[in-house]
Amino acid sequence: MELRKKLNVLADAAKYDASCASSGSRRKGNDKGLGGTNKIGICHSYTPDGRCVSLLKILLTNYCIYDCQYCINRVTSDVPRARFTPEEVVWLTLEFYRRNYIEGLFLSSGIIRSADYTMDQLIAVAQQLREVHHYNGYIHLKAVPGASEEAMAQAGRFADRLSANVELPTDADLAELTPEKTMAIVNQTMAQIRQRIDISKAERADSYAAPKYAPAGQSTQMIVGATASSDAAILTTASTLYTKQKLRRVYYSAFSPIQHSDTRLPGQSPPLVREHRLYQADWLMRFYGFSASELTSSDQPNLDLTLDPKLAWALRHRDFFPIDINKAPKAALLRVPGIGARNVGRILTIRRHHKLTLADLAKLRISLSKTRPFVIAADSNPDALRIDRSDLERRVTAVDPQMELFGAATSAVTGEV
Repeated sequence: MELRKKLNVLADAAKYDASCASSGSRRKGNDKGLGGTNKIGICHSYTPDGRCVSLLKILLTNYCIYDCQYCINRVTSDVPRARFTPEEVVWLTLEFYRRNYIEGLFLSSGIIRSADYTMDQLIAVAQQLREVHHYNGYIHLKAVPGASEEAMAQAGRFADRLSANVELPTDADLAELTPEKTMAIVNQTMAQIRQRIDISKAERADSYAAPKYAPAGQSTQMIVGATASSDAAILTTASTLYTKQKLRRVYYSAFSPIQHSDTRLPGQSPPLVREHRLYQADWLMRFYGFSASELTSSDQPNLDLTLDPKLAWALRHRDFFPIDINKAPKAALLRVPGIGARNVGRILTIRRHHKLTLADLAKLRISLSKTRPFVIAADSNPDALRIDRSDLERRVTAVDPQMELFGAATSAVTGEV
């Protein structure tokens, strides 16, 4: 098959992995103008310091021996198939990089022959790039769950980041839709990577010359809405992975209906705003001190789609408020709706010099309509005395509604963009 046709097939097949974000634009180039956004292969991702980088995001092959029902590349799926050789991926990466199209490579694959064989093929790409062509750009390799410890050791030598996708939040979900994969197998692979990262960090603490192992850490992806599992189950699994496997990120991907899918799968995608709420909840767990069990309850196992999770928690725990912004500890300030982690740091610094008023909060560009009922400041704040009012939710959401992810609220609720 011609290389360009392979790229069409395997770049399109890679779009279901949420580890990278794409602009989604489809403007075509022509002979008369300059530039164009080609849908094949290149996507955008973001570094921890906020830089946007372009990645060549492709599969090595979409042939697969597994029969994961949610996956368009499953063995029983009737889709065009293609396979790159490692040398072809190396050539594409170098040529795209030299033309300044990309700044890195994101390489995943269907499972061919076995987990170890597939992993060896992925490693061969990274090894050639690093050792033959001395490529120093970013490489993200998909870690195939169930591959040997030796394969994981090799992969981390050449890749900046590894990711073993758990895909579904519970063992019951995996048993229902992907019989070849279990939570134990995924956890074993993640643990192998974590142990190698820990060893590498310890060795580099003793000697700067010690080799790096997956310096950008490991991540995973969970599909949202393919099963009936609640947000509570998804967040509990994510929290466990952050704690035990020390993941850098868990990505949440709304289920996309696929052609000729199994009847056990839903016929439509969940609302995209659910995916957005999970990312907000994930952020609260990682940076704001919330636990997974606090963000949902036994009565409401799913996140509220109309309120951000932090505001929803505050409305359920009004006895926690109001708090004095001039005396409260950092952990309490982080729980105030409308005050982000950066502004919490600013408040802690400013109050060493003088007491803060509501006007000071406004200067920090904090939304007072959302924050005022939950805080006590140095000046008068009658709203803090009315926190038990039945119309509090309407008051804090109607005046200054939360910025929406999508252009229209209806499209966010239905999932249609």
